[in-house]
Amino acid sequence: MSVPWLRGFFLWLLAAPHAVLALDMWWNLGLQGYEVWRNPQLYIIGTQPICTQVEGLSPAQIKICQHYQDHMPSVSRGAQMGIRECQWQFRHRRWNCSTVDDSSVFGPVLEIPSREAAFINAISAAGVVHTVARSCRDGELSTCGCSRRPRPKGLHRDWIWGGCGDNSEYGYRFAEGFIDAREREKNHPRHSNGLARTLMNVHNNEAGRRAVFMHSKVACKCHGVSGSCSLKTCWNQLPSFREVGDRLKDKYDGATEVKFNRAGTRLVQADKKYNRPTKEDLLYLSLSPDYCLANDKTGSMGTTGRFCNKTSPGMDGCTLMCCGRGYNTYRTVVQERCQCKFHWCCYVKCKTCQREVDVHTCK
Repeated sequence: MSVPWLRGFFLWLLAAPHAVLALDMWWNLGLQGYEVWRNPQLYIIGTQPICTQVEGLSPAQIKICQHYQDHMPSVSRGAQMGIRECQWQFRHRRWNCSTVDDSSVFGPVLEIPSREAAFINAISAAGVVHTVARSCRDGELSTCGCSRRPRPKGLHRDWIWGGCGDNSEYGYRFAEGFIDAREREKNHPRHSNGLARTLMNVHNNEAGRRAVFMHSKVACKCHGVSGSCSLKTCWNQLPSFREVGDRLKDKYDGATEVKFNRAGTRLVQADKKYNRPTKEDLLYLSLSPDYCLANDKTGSMGTTGRFCNKTSPGMDGCTLMCCGRGYNTYRTVVQERCQCKFHWCCYVKCKTCQREVDVHTCK
């Protein structure tokens, strides 16, 4: 991320006594850092609780924050997970999910109702489901505990269903209430695209939550003499967040362009020849910029100076990444582990070797 969250939080705390509300910024919690929520001395600033001071929360979200104070570290961790996963998934793309050094977190890119905005909404919502569900399991929250999902059909009758599973049901419900609260507020500043953007955000938030909730799986642990696995205890387990990110990245690649219907009441496909999108698919209203050149209005940082792969035909290749501008090549020395040997018992010992490699960067 572009700012050290702890330093950034205290600078903000000193310089900005009044929060400035902006659209789609609740994940600013991810930059400010979740440890501040655990410190009671930081939670009260004079007579103002920190929920009212955090930039990006809408009035309804502030109320939820005040009522569920112990949930906010989990929300912050979820926002951080979403940002990190977004940057991992797009590390080889022209738009690499970079953050900016202000409270908007992602910058003007979110003003465009594009695929990128759709992915950010989805991965952020997924992050909150994931962290809240796990916090329930770990006993960190006062209003939830282990998962109460019923025994799955088809589970071996001799296996025990009852280990302390991730509470994906509660994580889903809380994330829905907290994140969508902004979109449901009648008096809160609306998006520049009005109702269409609100409907787009609500749909993509739901797609992100479903990427976690609908893909929880059964995990089991063996019991028995000498590992015979004559008995198993099973429970509900979340998918890894990398699996969630991979799934939503696929949805990004296959996202559906939508528009208002004639009555102006709901979103419909812009092109009817494609399959109708499901609740797990991503929707967007506007085409994305090409992100080739730096542009303050669109939030594009351009690709000048970005590393590229000379031999790759994909988006990470120098042809596509550099947008036809060409690239510079220089040699550099890298250090890496080499000549590794396994020693009994039980460790691996390696040497450090140096080698020269060609590095390519976009002009």
